[in-house]
Amino acid sequence: MDVNLDASQVPTDHSPIATPEVISPVVALSTQTLTIASLGFAVLLVALLVSFSRRRSKAKGNTLLLIGPSDAGKTAILSSLVYGQTLPSHTSLQTNTSVVSLGDAQKPLLAVDIPGHPRIRDQFNEHLVNAKAVAFVVDASTVSRSGPAVAEHLHLILHALTSLPPSQTAPAFAIIAHKCDLLKATASASADQLAIGRVRTVLERELDKRRASHAGGVGVESLGSEEEGSSELGGLECTGGGEFKFDQWEGGEVTFVGSSVIVGKESGVESEKASSSIGLSSFREWLEELR
Repeated sequence: MDVNLDASQVPTDHSPIATPEVISPVVALSTQTLTIASLGFAVLLVALLVSFSRRRSKAKGNTLLLIGPSDAGKTAILSSLVYGQTLPSHTSLQTNTSVVSLGDAQKPLLAVDIPGHPRIRDQFNEHLVNAKAVAFVVDASTVSRSGPAVAEHLHLILHALTSLPPSQTAPAFAIIAHKCDLLKATASASADQLAIGRVRTVLERELDKRRASHAGGVGVESLGSEEEGSSELGGLECTGGGEFKFDQWEGGEVTFVGSSVIVGKESGVESEKASSSIGLSSFREWLEELR
């Protein structure tokens, strides 16, 4: 069968047939939507990292740092905690490390005795990241004479504690008024109370001098410092802006503990109670409360 086509019906254009345009889902999203989504993901990621970091820092802190000037009694305290008796010791230039057991149901602490020599005492910074507790040991019988030097050493510790990153849990901090047995008790105060009062008063006075000299632009090196750049140290800020007081220190709570040991004699908990001596009972109790 013949089919006659009209000229108008014969296609003269050979262009391809148009197809519908496909829009990508990504292109369909506005730039503002993508920006908001990206910011939300970044905030969530940062929050997860901070949370993980805090949990990790809390979990790994299991070290007791014994810090303080030379001859304050740090090594004697360590040997009493570890061996139950105080062994003869001498001034050391090396860090001593031992495991301290506080009780059957408690995890042992790793005790680190940091030498007090001015040239190496800053080694405590290497252990601070793992510190559960920091104990600054002071000879209560000589602090009245050595106050400026002891305060200079303590200033290093306070500065380090206030400079910890927010992700790290600050360790518990105590000042140990040691060698209480060398003070004579009175009718109104026991030997350990007298020792704590003396140590607190002397250190507050000397730290306030250091803070005042720093605020006035005077280098604290003139107050007995042997550390270069110590005039740049902070960490002595107190609420209220008055004189330096441990109760008002912005770095956290400071606990004062009295202690004593007798070289060559047993110093376990039972022997301390039996002899009615001050011993390390209060120090042990403080440590056990931290667990």
